[in-house]
Amino acid sequence: MSKGFLAELKEQRWDDHRYYHQSRINQTLHFVSALSFLFAYVMLFINPVVSALVGWLVSMGTRQSGHFFFEPQGYDHVNNASNEHKEAIKVGYNLNRKLVLISLWALCPVALWLVPDLFGAIEPATTREGFIENVGWMWLWLGVTGLAFRTIHLFFIRGVQSGLVWMTKILTDPFHDLVLYWRSPFYLMRGELIDPMHHARQGA
Repeated sequence: MSKGFLAELKEQRWDDHRYYHQSRINQTLHFVSALSFLFAYVMLFINPVVSALVGWLVSMGTRQSGHFFFEPQGYDHVNNASNEHKEAIKVGYNLNRKLVLISLWALCPVALWLVPDLFGAIEPATTREGFIENVGWMWLWLGVTGLAFRTIHLFFIRGVQSGLVWMTKILTDPFHDLVLYWRSPFYLMRGELIDPMHHARQGA
């Protein structure tokens, strides 16, 4: 019998936390990312370009640097799992998929510099501000496309519900991360670099 929507959402969030958020630095960066994502959510209805620039440069920058540079990637003694196992069962974007997404993100301004009108798809920029605005629009559509692509992909490999659950998790992560990681900066200031994860050890 399949899990209910909320039960699967809880499971995806729990697995994400216990597997990929053991570093207090990573948790703190996720707290910063959550705050900036909420700002980006508001700006999406006011100025989508600003929303995209903040979302990618600040929100995604802090979030993904936490995963790539600070999160332990050796054997996970909390969950008794290898990093390879965790990457293989990752529901969303694992590190390899994130590298592809980040590469596409970095190539957007390069593509605009080489082909300012994107083969007639947009109005070419004539000023620096116009170029930044076009980059912002490209990054906005990259974010929408990346979310939609993985969601639809999950429809086929895990089922429609799992895909919709993952999409819901991603969109609501900023709210959830604020609740989960607001204490992390204080632990970090006390010199605790790794969350002892007592709650995860008991629940694993």
